[in-house]
Amino acid sequence: MLNSNFFEEVKAYVFNLFKEKLPLNTVYHSANHTSYVVEAANEIGLSQNLSEEDLETVLLAAWFHDAGYIEGAEGHEDRSMVIVDNYLTKRNFSKEKITKIKELIKATKLPQVPTNKLEEIICDADLSHLGRLSYREESKLLRLEREQLAGEVVSDMVWLKETELFLSQHQYFTNYAFENWNAQKTLNWLNVKNAIKKLDVKTSEQDQKKSLKNKEIQIKKSKEERPDRGIETMFRVALRNHVKLSDIADTKANILLSVCAIILSIALSTLFPKLDKADNYYLIVPTLIFILITLVTMVFTILSTRPKVTSGNFTEEDVANKKVNLLFFGNFHKMSLDIFQKGITEVMKDRAYLYDSMTKDLYFLGIVLAKKYKLLRVAYTIFMFGIVISVLSFVLSFLIMQSQV
Repeated sequence: MLNSNFFEEVKAYVFNLFKEKLPLNTVYHSANHTSYVVEAANEIGLSQNLSEEDLETVLLAAWFHDAGYIEGAEGHEDRSMVIVDNYLTKRNFSKEKITKIKELIKATKLPQVPTNKLEEIICDADLSHLGRLSYREESKLLRLEREQLAGEVVSDMVWLKETELFLSQHQYFTNYAFENWNAQKTLNWLNVKNAIKKLDVKTSEQDQKKSLKNKEIQIKKSKEERPDRGIETMFRVALRNHVKLSDIADTKANILLSVCAIILSIALSTLFPKLDKADNYYLIVPTLIFILITLVTMVFTILSTRPKVTSGNFTEEDVANKKVNLLFFGNFHKMSLDIFQKGITEVMKDRAYLYDSMTKDLYFLGIVLAKKYKLLRVAYTIFMFGIVISVLSFVLSFLIMQSQV
């Protein structure tokens, strides 16, 4: 029957309709799909021993069931019924037969609910691809068509899950379709389920990699935002400079103490033995001034270098409350080893506590340096002006003594 002149004309009409009016983005519901549905309908119809009239009805419905796609997917069944009505009316088909064909086209609308044998045949023929080896390729075309018509991309997981659900709920209505296509449809369904599992594993691995990468980025970003190396360098340089300045102050104090000690020893060994003579009375006042200035200078020098040790009486509670700077020996020299070790562990764990301790250490070291340099300045000032005053007093006393002779 398919090779009759009438159906050759029908085929030419439908193919020409698709060729001229079908949108390019309709890549699945095309003339090829229509041909497959017609062939499947013919197979099933022949197996059901349909009369020529019924077979003709089914085949005409198969040829025109997707003709409405020339104007889009939505409501294409209704447009297909209009197209077949116009075509068959011109060929003097009875209204009753045209209505019957239109009912068959309407039955292909999803979800399929056929009410008679002919509707079951057209429904099974329309979805015969579900039980064919070519199902995977046809599924790709159907997905591509859906994306292009909807104007949006369908994710792999969404498509696979929708396909799996459709396959699991679909059933063939005719015995021929069930016997010939259901086994392959089941295999296709299992392949889709396996694809979902593989995609789940792949997605999970990608999510893990993405999560690890995000963590690495966050760690890297956190390190960039927190210039730990720069901060540590700053503290290292500042503390080194403070220690150097302290060494310089101690060196200056040592020099001044040495000079004062030499001057004092010379004065005691040279000037003091001459003071018991009556002729040298004029040396008493200058000598006393000289010795006094030397002693005062030495006192201020010693004060600048005198170490100061704090009490070191801090409890474990003080350490827990972060009230102690454990980086300074004066604060922990009376602590037990256990308390000190716990405190140092807390300092190393807490970045803020560590930097706070280093800041305090730097600050108090600066306070000590300021006091040390202040006392040294006073000592050097006393020594400088004292030497001048002492020399002048010796000169003045000598002149007074000469004027009295």
